[in-house]
Amino acid sequence: MNLQVKKISIPPLVIAAALVALVSPTVARADAVTDWNLIASNAIVVTAGQPPPVSALSFAMVQAAVYDAVNAIDRTHQPYLPEPPSNPTDSKEAAATTAAFRVLVGFPDLPGLFPAQLSTLQPQYDAYIAGLPDNPPGSRANGVAIGEATARTMLTNRQNDGRFGPSPTPYPAAPGIWRPTPPNFANDPAPWIGNVRPFLVPSAEMLRTDGPNALTSAAYTEDFNEVKEVGSLTSTTRTPDQTDAAIFWQDHAHALFNRIFRTLAVSQQLDIVDSARLFAMENLAGADASIGCWNDKYYWQFWRPITAIREADTDGNPDTQADPTWLPLFDPSTAVCHPPLLVTPPRLQQQILHYAKLRAVLGHP
Repeated sequence: MNLQVKKISIPPLVIAAALVALVSPTVARADAVTDWNLIASNAIVVTAGQPPPVSALSFAMVQAAVYDAVNAIDRTHQPYLPEPPSNPTDSKEAAATTAAFRVLVGFPDLPGLFPAQLSTLQPQYDAYIAGLPDNPPGSRANGVAIGEATARTMLTNRQNDGRFGPSPTPYPAAPGIWRPTPPNFANDPAPWIGNVRPFLVPSAEMLRTDGPNALTSAAYTEDFNEVKEVGSLTSTTRTPDQTDAAIFWQDHAHALFNRIFRTLAVSQQLDIVDSARLFAMENLAGADASIGCWNDKYYWQFWRPITAIREADTDGNPDTQADPTWLPLFDPSTAVCHPPLLVTPPRLQQQILHYAKLRAVLGHP
């Protein structure tokens, strides 16, 4: 039941090259894994509009099923979920394509992630399958059957896993406790993420941090004053590189990382087996990072910087000075937000999703 990992080494310079390549035209087609990762990304992020933590679960389901479909034929690595029987000559491309497609749209008797997208995805799937070779004869149909089997196994496994479940109870208002932030004063659209059954680790609680620094500690004071100065809309010390980095990291976390890994898969000339493993490892780790991050957020329910700075006169710390009119870099009144419109996200502080995924996927310290 575990996804055995033989480490695929990706040097930092390769990661940097992939980041640079994101500004270049779309890379040439690599294989069915990268092609259908892009199609899945459009279905999950663009069409369905899933926010980052929710999309992490969808990406993981798609890519783990794709991995199991390819590995069911290759038989060189441990499966994630039980795999169907196969022959070595069965089409890995057809298996990967079908696994992704069926997790996205489902079956007549088993709903997928986005059954409403069937009319859009069916023609793409039909055209893609028709363009695959059938050599030896029957290998393509066998691959389709394998992909359907691994998709069905995945969809069945993730039933009643806590997705879209009840929300955690908010803590009473107090200094240090999160509350909705200006200008929209919105609530988290997916507070249930932290209660979803993880994909790899036994429980989300084992990923929990030691929590935020005490409001009266020296570490909190240092962080507070740095964010207040560098993160301010009117900061005079923030460098252009810091502004560019802040804007870059506002991108959709899981769409961003899947773009990076599509570039890596092509630039490193991975075959379909290694591509399937790479995307499964990335997205399974990313999903558990999201689940653990949200579980941690709602355990501590720590306030956002805009609240901490505006209400610093309540934190009991004489070295933090309140600024009731403080605005962050991303405020609707500033041109840096157009496009896109960026504001303080309606989510609790503590962990940051992009950083949680960096640690999970790349081993960032």
